[in-house]
Order: sequence, then C-alpha cells, then structure tokens
Amino acid sequence: MHDEVIPDFELAATGDGVFRLSAVESKYLVLFFYPKDDTPGCTNESQQFRDLYPQFRQRDCEIAGISRDSLKSHEKFREKYSLPYHLLSDSDEIACEMFGVMKMKNMYGKQVRGIERSTFVLNPQGQLYKAWRGVKVPGHAEEVLAFIKDLTD
Repeated sequence: MHDEVIPDFELAATGDGVFRLSAVESKYLVLFFYPKDDTPGCTNESQQFRDLYPQFRQRDCEIAGISRDSLKSHEKFREKYSLPYHLLSDSDEIACEMFGVMKMKNMYGKQVRGIERSTFVLNPQGQLYKAWRGVKVPGHAEEVLAFIKDLTD
C-alpha cells in the first residue's frame, strides 16, 4: 500500500471552503473517516485529534475529518467541540469509495451500509504512507501522531 497514489479529489469543507487534495501544502496529511457527527465514538476521536493538533502542526502535518454528514452538520459539530481542523462533507461518497471505507455493518440487528472508521496518512504528492482500518478510538490519535513523529524524526 505504501506509495500508492490517491487520485486528486475535491470535497466541500467547513469554513465555506473547498478541500482539494492537490492543494494541500503541508508535508503530510492525515485523513480520518468517521461514521457520524456528534456521536460518542466520533466525538471522542475528533477531540483526540483536536487535543494533539498542535503537535501534528509542529511536524508540518495537516488533519481533515471526513464523513457523509452535511456541511451544516459539520459546522455545528466543529463549533461545538472547537475543532481546529476542517471537516469534509462526502455525501456522494467520492473519497469514501476511493479509500474503500464503505462497509456493511450491523446496527441494532440490521445490516446497514456505513463508513468503517479508518485513517490514512498521505504526502503532498497524494502518496499513501499508512492506512488504519477498523479503527478503535482509544489511543488512536496518539498512534497516528507517533507514526508522524517517526516519519519526521
């Protein structure tokens, strides 16, 4: 998977912005895909990335969270938890398909299609360095930061 190149893509971003992969100016980019705004696991994960954000930035690494929620939902979620990074709305599942994060999941005994919590590290050329799939939230942001530290030390 190392060095696989992700095609350029564009998604609506919080702050009335547009996120374009090819426009990322930091040395590294962490994209974390999560199922839904303002749910316990997703809130916890978002807060962990928020709390470690200054350390990511010190290593020239940007972060963006991606889910299928609307931009309006993302703006509320971002404001409520003071998230310093942007959230990207992928309601058409463009990035979700590219990264293969859509899975059938059991929710209350029903099979539903949803995002499998996953995180990816890319360089400015869109090359994939690392993928975590089926992420468990506790300690995950720290694990990603440790990986970035290893890359930058």
